Amino acid sequence: MSDEPDTPFDLAAIAPTERPSDPTRTPAAKVELPKRFYTDVATAEGPEGFELRLDGKPVRTPARHLLAVPTPGLAAVLAAEWAAQGERIDPATMPLTRLANAAIDGVAGEIEAVRADVVAFAGSDLLCYRPDGPEGLVARTNALWNPVVDWAERDLGARMVLAEGVMPVAQEAQAIAAIAAAVPADPPLLVAATHVLTTLTGSALLALAVVHGALDFETAWTSANADEDWNWSLWGADEEALARRLAREADARTAALVVAELTDRGEPATA
Repeated sequence: MSDEPDTPFDLAAIAPTERPSDPTRTPAAKVELPKRFYTDVATAEGPEGFELRLDGKPVRTPARHLLAVPTPGLAAVLAAEWAAQGERIDPATMPLTRLANAAIDGVAGEIEAVRADVVAFAGSDLLCYRPDGPEGLVARTNALWNPVVDWAERDLGARMVLAEGVMPVAQEAQAIAAIAAAVPADPPLLVAATHVLTTLTGSALLALAVVHGALDFETAWTSANADEDWNWSLWGADEEALARRLAREADARTAALVVAELTDRGEPATA
C-alpha cells in the first residue's frame, strides 16, 4: 500500500465561466470544508517537475497524478497557498492549486480541444463588439481596445472585423487561423492559463496579448471590465457583484502569473 497521501477533497479547478464546454470546470457542490491534515509544507524537484510536499510526502491530484508545476517560482506560490490555510482548507483561496489540477488532470489530455475553445472566443471576441453610446463609454473602450486590435493585426496577422452593438459579425477565416496559430500548445499549464484568461476576460485577443507580452495584466483586466466599470461609476456596485469580480480577478491574476513565469518575461512569481 502506498504511503503517499491523496488529498481527501476535490480541488479540481472551477473556472468561473459561463461556457459549459469549458474543460477546466467541474460542477461546484456545497460541502463542509475539510480540516487541515498537515503541518509542514515544502516543495521538491521530481520527475514531473517541482512537486508539492505535505509533511514530506507528495500530494496527488483528484485523478491521482502528482501535483507538480514546471518552475520553482510557481512551486513557491503553490506551497504558499497550502501554508496559508487555517484550520479548514478552502480551495477557493488556492487558485494556482486549482489551475494546476485542471492542467494536469484535464487539459493535458485535451490540448487541442482547449486551444480550439480559445479560438472560438475570437469568433465573438469582446473587443470586436463596440458600444454605440454613451460618448464617454465609446471613447473609453476605443482607447483601451483599439491598441489590442491593432496589435493583433500587426503582430499576429489577424485583421478583426468590428461592429457596434450586439448583432453578430463573422470574422474572416484568415484572422481566425492567425489567432489559432498564436495560442500556446505546450506546456499544459500554460495552455490552461491562456484558456482561463480568455474565459475570464471574454476575449482571446486580450488573453493572447498578455501571453505574447504585448499587454500587462492590469491593463488587460481593466479593458475586460470597461463596460461594467462604466456602469458601476454611474449606478454603483452591489456587494455580491463586487465579490464575484474579486474572485474572478484572483483567478485571472494567477493565470497571468503562470503566463509570466512560463514565458520567461523576467517577472518572478510571487505569492
